[in-house]
Amino acid sequence: QVQLVESGGGLVQPGGSLRLSCAASGFTFSNNAMTWYRQAPGRERELVATITSAGGSTNYADSVKGRFTISRDNAKNTVYLQMNSLKPEDTAVYYCNTRLVKFLLSYDYWGQGTQVTVSS
Repeated sequence: QVQLVESGGGLVQPGGSLRLSCAASGFTFSNNAMTWYRQAPGRERELVATITSAGGSTNYADSVKGRFTISRDNAKNTVYLQMNSLKPEDTAVYYCNTRLVKFLLSYDYWGQGTQVTVSS
């Protein structure tokens, strides 16, 4: 079965950094794009960053461009989100996501999320 397990969240001061990790299993990791989402209290879940299967292309939400970097290690079945210059508005639960296609139908898989709190 597909499993995505996030880690690395925590409490950090404004301007600080955190590195999130998402360990994947149950599917061929190197064949799939991976995405980080986040959801703040009272707000809809939003896409933060995505990376293609081989890591050759990335995309970011405008709100995190220049501060966050998504990367992956296909040998370790892990995707990362390096977050620098964190702001209080980055406070949210961060989720790892992948979408698998089976018999022309697509399925979204999510991790349990990791809390990031940016506060002084």
